[in-house]
Amino acid sequence: MKNRFWGKRVLAVLATASLALPLLAGCTASESKDNEQRVLRVATLWGGQDDSYFRQQFTDAFELTHPNITIEVVPAVDQGSMYGYGNQEEQQDIPDTMESLKKIMTGDNPVDVIVADTATVKSLIQENMVKQLDPLMQEDKFDTTDIVPSVLEGIKDLGDQSIYALTPTFSSSALFYNKGMFEKAGVEPPTDNMTWDDIFNLGTRLTKGEGKDHVFGFSFSTYQGGSPYYTMSQYYNSLQLKIFDDKAEKMTVDSPQWEKVWSTISKLALDKVIPKGDEPQDNQDESGRYNPLQGDLFLSSKTAMVIGDYSYINQLIDANKNADKMKGFTKVDWDVVTPPVHPEAPEIGGNIYLSNLMAINSSAQNPDDAWELIKYMNSEDWAKIKARSSYEMVSRKSFIKPKDGLDYNIQAFYTLKPVPPTNTNLDKMYQKMPNLWQVSDKGMEYFNQVLANKKTPKEALGEWAAKGNEMLEKLKKNPKATFQ
Repeated sequence: MKNRFWGKRVLAVLATASLALPLLAGCTASESKDNEQRVLRVATLWGGQDDSYFRQQFTDAFELTHPNITIEVVPAVDQGSMYGYGNQEEQQDIPDTMESLKKIMTGDNPVDVIVADTATVKSLIQENMVKQLDPLMQEDKFDTTDIVPSVLEGIKDLGDQSIYALTPTFSSSALFYNKGMFEKAGVEPPTDNMTWDDIFNLGTRLTKGEGKDHVFGFSFSTYQGGSPYYTMSQYYNSLQLKIFDDKAEKMTVDSPQWEKVWSTISKLALDKVIPKGDEPQDNQDESGRYNPLQGDLFLSSKTAMVIGDYSYINQLIDANKNADKMKGFTKVDWDVVTPPVHPEAPEIGGNIYLSNLMAINSSAQNPDDAWELIKYMNSEDWAKIKARSSYEMVSRKSFIKPKDGLDYNIQAFYTLKPVPPTNTNLDKMYQKMPNLWQVSDKGMEYFNQVLANKKTPKEALGEWAAKGNEMLEKLKKNPKATFQ
């Protein structure tokens, strides 16, 4: 009886030990993986021998906290290969970044992580070349509630409401306004979610003076000079208007929408509500000394409202701090609101750029570490480290705070959704046809004829469409065609 009882105890111990063996093996494998030295290959669109800036911005902190992982930065296009471009008799082909990226994403030694912009990531999603992140996020209970909603929605728009990439940072712009000017004019200042027409009407009311004393009500740019032809793209981008179709075969500017854009902007320029671009520039003060602020319309109080990017705050702070050192300069009492919107797209506006989207290659050799990198880069710990960036904002809104202890409407920079990419093949077309830019550039000639009252917007757009179609036809026959 005693022997039988002893035998049962032995069997019980053996059974328990056999159950524990897989657990012990698992722990050993896990510890072995944690201690194993591994390489994580991270792809960028462009790069060179010196990748220190990219590493400082993104990967140094990860390597410090993950000592067993070494980051290898792999550029799709080596910038060194561009030396001498344009200086040879025979025109060189511009490297096709998408094709170059695809090459390093496939083959015997594919990269694990891709860092790219929205158009590139959208193309990769459409070709099933990057992994969907939703299952990984659910498995690790990755919290997205603190990510700026407009950033997250912009990411979801790329993948039919699924998440294929995350970005730790984004850049943005807002509408800056001079509080003192509005108060002096007895006009209510702008507010969030105003339409472009609302802002243009306010700008008209704030426009005053002649010659050197003239004050514009609104400007698309902080800096004086240059035709509004290029800067007005901020006005029509959210309408997703295109100059030519997705194949660069036919012009699309001869339309009622484009006519409305040109009519609206040219009238504002002719009425001097916005800069026309031919105003004299004076970079000296009354005593003839160089004035570094003279070319800045907002700091020199030459415009009541202006669209500026996030980094412009630094210039405002620095200028106001050093006001006593600049003769004739008065501190600017400012605030910001969301960029204007169109009624057709009330949630989209501004220049929110998601240029550092991080995705996992579907053919990644090291997908686990790839997700670990993306997860870390988009964590609260990383956001806390990088929240003081002067040029970009972190994607976690808890760490987005006004600078220098000031009180301004910081939410204005991230309330609206980014404009989704309209043509993911655009970069490829410009690479295939190096002079395609001249078709867009030709439009300035016709727009300036409108500003000179030589043509109506409808006439000018019609002529641009006809000329542009001729140019596109020539490029179709010879992608490397040149124009006078």
